[in-house]
Amino acid sequence: MKRVFVTVGTTKFPKLIDAITRSTTLKTLQDRGYNFVQVQTGRDFQGVNLEAEIKATVEQQGTSWTVQLADCSLTLKYHEYFEHFEEEIRAADLVISHAGAGSCLDALRLNKPLIVVINEDLMDNHQTELAKQLEKNGHVYFCVPSTLAATLRFDLTKLVPYPKIDEKLFANYLDKCSGFVQ
Repeated sequence: MKRVFVTVGTTKFPKLIDAITRSTTLKTLQDRGYNFVQVQTGRDFQGVNLEAEIKATVEQQGTSWTVQLADCSLTLKYHEYFEHFEEEIRAADLVISHAGAGSCLDALRLNKPLIVVINEDLMDNHQTELAKQLEKNGHVYFCVPSTLAATLRFDLTKLVPYPKIDEKLFANYLDKCSGFVQ
């Protein structure tokens, strides 16, 4: 099973949720071989909103929804939050995320291909700066909700792995500053 994990973080980002369910996005995901999309919706999610031409069965259980598309072998599952967020990322073949630093770094540290979707509705959008820098460094592709389907066609194998963290670097620096090491 080829999986996509979509996260909006802890705030609302309905344009990203809607972009996932556009027919062009669903067709692109299917063409790329994906058959399961796990969507973390954030708070106050009002339910699945499919375009009229998309035929699907939708089931709701509490704050979770399952959508089985009739015309293809693609299943979408929606949940407000995940208790084991990192496990969802680990299980994914692709992560599509809002541009929050925490979500981006979680995906990059787990060496997952990452598409970052900018929330254009945010004021003082510092997330755009992060996404642009990560793309400039070759680690991600970034887009806005309206260009997600086109961005999904990019070659994910060209992304540069995020560098591993040197956990001793800061401690070594402190030791040197404190005079413990020459």
